[in-house]
Amino acid sequence: MTDESRPTVRGRRLGSELRRLRESASKTTDDAAGALKCSRAKISRIETGVVGIRRLDLGILLDLYGVTEPHVREALETLARESKKRGWWHDYGDTIQPAHADFLGLESDARYIRTWQPLVVPGLLQTEDYARALLEANPAAVRPERIDQVVKIRMERKAILNKPDPARFWAIIWEPALRCPVGGADVRQAQLRYLAEAAQLPNVTLQVVPIGLGATAGACGGFVMYGFTDSPAPGAVFVETLTNGHYLEREAELDGYGLVFEYLRSSALNPSESLDMITSIATET
Repeated sequence: MTDESRPTVRGRRLGSELRRLRESASKTTDDAAGALKCSRAKISRIETGVVGIRRLDLGILLDLYGVTEPHVREALETLARESKKRGWWHDYGDTIQPAHADFLGLESDARYIRTWQPLVVPGLLQTEDYARALLEANPAAVRPERIDQVVKIRMERKAILNKPDPARFWAIIWEPALRCPVGGADVRQAQLRYLAEAAQLPNVTLQVVPIGLGATAGACGGFVMYGFTDSPAPGAVFVETLTNGHYLEREAELDGYGLVFEYLRSSALNPSESLDMITSIATET
């Protein structure tokens, strides 16, 4: 599938929401196709994000599904309008793999970002030297000649935390991630100082889960949750493997990750105590 025909994150989000609304209204694809005077195959392509939908057709479907709330209709119209919009990361060509492009698309659109990271500092809070050391240590992550570009991309991502009306970012980190000397002692100390500074941003909440607590709810591994409305309820979850990433959106999946995050939040040190721990570790030799 070419980049032009590949569904965007926004297109898939719009399609999955239209499918959910159709099913909630007990309507079939035949009903939707009849309303738009098109084939069932086209409805399927819309609901999988393969093709876009005109504003007029979107309005017809929303009427069919009984969606009357202005804010819901407006949000879906915005998604439809921007479903083919290219993000800044497309300028990097094939340096960014499709799964990573999905990740960046979710991150760019999110109003809320919540993440659990047991092994590394979250990407949005990494320094350049720390990010480079991580990439150089993993031979499967990226080809050596592209490390500079990937580091640059990671640094550009951080702009979402400082833009006007920025995303609300909540990170929970396991203590071992703070103590691991990624890149050496000097790089680690600089990274921890940067974390302490980032924690002062009004839209950033940072918590640490002490290793002394033993087993945690986050034994499933790291993940990132994205909320796209004024509610922090997740609309998507991204999990990463060694060579790929997965975009999750089913309600049961979202509920499960949301539950784990709440368990982690309640077991972690509060933000003030977490900042004290980060500062303390940074001063250790």
